[in-house]
Amino acid sequence: MQNRTSLPALALCSALALWAGAAAAQAKPQPVKIGVLTDLTSIYASIGGKGLVDAARMAIEDFGGSVLGAPIEMVFADTQNKADVAASKAREWFDTQGVDMVTDLPSSGLALAVSKLGEEKKKIVIVTSAATSELTGKSCTPYTVHWTYDTYALARSTGAAAVKAGGDSWFFLSADYAFGQAMEKDTTDVIHEMGGKVLGSAKHPLGASDFASFLLQAQSSKAKIIGLANGGGDTINSIKAASQFGIVQGGQKIAALLAFLTDVKAIGLRQAQGLLLTEAFYWDQDDKTRAWSQRFFKRNGVMPTMTQAGTYGAVTHYLNAVKAAGTRDADKVMAQMRATPINDFMTVNGQLRVDGRVVRDMHLYQVKTPAESKGDWDLYKVVGTTPGATAFRPLSQSECRLAKGT
Repeated sequence: MQNRTSLPALALCSALALWAGAAAAQAKPQPVKIGVLTDLTSIYASIGGKGLVDAARMAIEDFGGSVLGAPIEMVFADTQNKADVAASKAREWFDTQGVDMVTDLPSSGLALAVSKLGEEKKKIVIVTSAATSELTGKSCTPYTVHWTYDTYALARSTGAAAVKAGGDSWFFLSADYAFGQAMEKDTTDVIHEMGGKVLGSAKHPLGASDFASFLLQAQSSKAKIIGLANGGGDTINSIKAASQFGIVQGGQKIAALLAFLTDVKAIGLRQAQGLLLTEAFYWDQDDKTRAWSQRFFKRNGVMPTMTQAGTYGAVTHYLNAVKAAGTRDADKVMAQMRATPINDFMTVNGQLRVDGRVVRDMHLYQVKTPAESKGDWDLYKVVGTTPGATAFRPLSQSECRLAKGT
């Protein structure tokens, strides 16, 4: 006799199979996702770019690739240094791809835009590259972390050192967007506090192709210091053009208020020698920085910048907080990150404040002469270190609403 199964029995089996599949899918933990919004093709690509993406990948690998029993995944995208592009991609990641945290953000305008979106979506945004101190000022949010450095710290270190050395009159060459404006303002405040004066400023567009007219204004001002409130390719091209105009030979000095190892490498020691600059990290600082940097170099063929090293530290601190909190809930993870001191190869007893500012020591360096350098990446010598409590704006002076308890 042929064996037949009734229709109700078939329906029951199908339902059980669907239930089992749904239960299995529900039991499988969703990955913890980290998004990297970077500059892969424009003026900040050498500062961050592919190397920064790899630094984030190194952090995930070193952590073990999973947390809370779930895999850690990373996505990344090129922002094109456009705020609307960055915000659109972040929104897509938050809404449809389950991204838990976004990092890097190479320029201040797009960092401010994504920071605002992070607050709206209750998603953590860790800014490792953009500089504006506004991120922990009026534009602070409960979910934004400003990790590596800011315009206030750069002004307090490089700007103050230049004034102390006799540079009491300044002319600014500033990028015409949020970073340049904040950098010029914060440095101007330091100059005035120390009895100096600002004779003028010239604003240039991001990624300017010609700096001649701006530098001629700076040269004719007769200011002792020409302060470069720009970054990346703009800083490189400004310094190269200043050399062509014989500005330094004419007695004026250049203060690069935001310069990176890769900038100095691109400019060359002959033109960059003697330049003062402030960074949170230098590959040859000590045994720990050298060990990590050599690993990075083997993978990327270049020594890391402070934003690349900072991104490794930021991703690691975030993952440690997720593990310690036992959840990916943004409020609980932020609380854990604030409660945990930051100690890694580039940071000693760093602290995340309520306004989102990571307080860390900042180091003042001087670019070596060609005769002083002993290798391709032997570019800096240490001038001094500014303790974190001095380097960054005190909470008592903050315009962040979170610092005021509101």
